[in-house]
Amino acid sequence: MERIVAKFGGSSVADAGQIRKVKAIVAADVRRRIVVVSAPGKRHPGEAKLTDLLYLCHEMAAMSTDIGGPFSLIRDRFAEIAGGLGLNTAVNRLIDRFGEELTAGCSRDYAASRGEYFSAWLIAEFLGGEFIDPAEYIVIRANGTIDRESYLRLGERLDDSRALYVMAGFYGSDRNGQVKTFSRGGSDISGAIAARAAGAILYENWTDTSGILMADPRIVDSPQTIDEISFREIREMAYMGASVFHDEAILPVREAGIPIRIKNTNRPDDPGTLITPELSESTVTATEIAGIAGRKDFSMINLEKSLMNREVGFAHRLLGILREQGVSFEQCPSSIDSISVIVEDAQLQGLDELILDEIRRQLEPDQLSLERNLALIAVVGEGMVRTVGIAAKIFGALKDAGINVRIINQGASEMNIIIGVSAGDYENAVRALYEAFLRRKD
Repeated sequence: MERIVAKFGGSSVADAGQIRKVKAIVAADVRRRIVVVSAPGKRHPGEAKLTDLLYLCHEMAAMSTDIGGPFSLIRDRFAEIAGGLGLNTAVNRLIDRFGEELTAGCSRDYAASRGEYFSAWLIAEFLGGEFIDPAEYIVIRANGTIDRESYLRLGERLDDSRALYVMAGFYGSDRNGQVKTFSRGGSDISGAIAARAAGAILYENWTDTSGILMADPRIVDSPQTIDEISFREIREMAYMGASVFHDEAILPVREAGIPIRIKNTNRPDDPGTLITPELSESTVTATEIAGIAGRKDFSMINLEKSLMNREVGFAHRLLGILREQGVSFEQCPSSIDSISVIVEDAQLQGLDELILDEIRRQLEPDQLSLERNLALIAVVGEGMVRTVGIAAKIFGALKDAGINVRIINQGASEMNIIIGVSAGDYENAVRALYEAFLRRKD
């Protein structure tokens, strides 16, 4: 039987009422046989995150400090969920045993993983499914990548297409069998691993939003939802700061050609956003762009030197100076006698004067300057390469808004155009671009 992996985020399992919605969603499609869950999320803005409480407990236990306060919040949270679901569960005993493990000196990763572990235990009992502990099947290498043997091991465990499985997200184990977590948001990765291991036809990611938005809603009022977007487009948008989908979670399903659909637990009938290996022809022809994303807090090092193009290895030496200081770069536009390097401010961390001094000493530029307070904006879309007038629309919109463009760059794939503007113009630039491509179409 064809199967769908359904991953539910923290907001989707925040309390008993939300978990009842999860049960209804799973029951609505018999193909939803593999469920992956996060730890319960925040129910209101003032509430502490469960994972933060787990980290706090670990830190306090390491200092031989009484963990009673935060530990009681964790225990009470799960007891409340179990009571709301009408479960007579052993989870309280598991949590008490975890308290003993904390005081005995368990690892930080093990402590952080227990939110997902207890969540999956409860939900498996409520759904009548088999609980899967990913530490037994998913091996995470020291560099954070997945050992490919994990797909085989987990796939063998999920081999019964008629069974209902509930797996904890966010963690696996290292080569020694010790629990190891992914980065924050890692339950998205867990769901993707499960989808690939099981040979699923679809990976559903259930959240509290009805898909991915075409622009930041904090800047653009009520931006449109993206109906369909490719893996390549989503990668570009995520890189430029859009909070769309955990970046590393795309790789397992992308390699296997498994599509992702972003859905809303609170509005399950909304179509959501489909992330697919290849865009349908109707989407390519109907949409000029996929979306607009950007980030602030960049700086630009500008060099000018006559006959720079004649100096073999000039750019290599320039980037080597950054490498020596452990600084990576974002963009590197150039011309015959000038070159610029754009870096995140966080990368510089007080190294700007040292880097400039090394550039003067090693490269002897005619002019050298550092420009701060820049923002980068990416207009992303696979259909742009086939559409006449995209660049004119971009720069016309910015001109009409009175915004000076400091940087222009387009990747070799011709799937995005990156514009650099003053950080003070960032919000107005995003709004102007959105108006040009989307509001005017309405």
